[in-house]
Amino acid sequence: MRKGDAYTYGEVGGTRRDDLLRHPPRGYRAIDVRTRLGDDAGWREAGDEILRWGIQRRSGIRVSAPGDAERRPIAAGDRAVLRIGLWPRDVPCRVVYVVDEPFVRGFAYGTLPGHPESGEEAFLVEQDPDGSVWVRIRAFSRPATWWLRAGGPLVRLLQRAYTQRYLRALVPSGAT
Repeated sequence: MRKGDAYTYGEVGGTRRDDLLRHPPRGYRAIDVRTRLGDDAGWREAGDEILRWGIQRRSGIRVSAPGDAERRPIAAGDRAVLRIGLWPRDVPCRVVYVVDEPFVRGFAYGTLPGHPESGEEAFLVEQDPDGSVWVRIRAFSRPATWWLRAGGPLVRLLQRAYTQRYLRALVPSGAT
């Protein structure tokens, strides 16, 4: 493993846990939210989009990933650098796992040194038995530095704003 490729948190893969909200890793805040995208007509397209960093790009985040990340699906172990809004530094992350199952598609990335947060975030598209399609965000995180921890409420407000952007990113235009 190259220097800088070690995750900045201990519970790698923790966003898969069923009890994430009730028992997040010690010292981390967890979220598990979802919003409806529509019916099964957009299921495949939403999954394809999410597996090509589409939810990040549609949220205004610039993604630099090795290879041809827009044409090939994300794979576990892929490293990417995100550029988020006015944040002055690169935000590195690495894909922890990929889900490509009959009714769930998506991936999770974990933070690497230099990321303003420490933790993991999963981006999933799910199809329920009734055919409805949902985008789901599961995450646990905490500020990576003392000066971001000092920004407490402001940092949480920014996290909520980006989570809402993610939830809206794949909603088809004209949908409610």
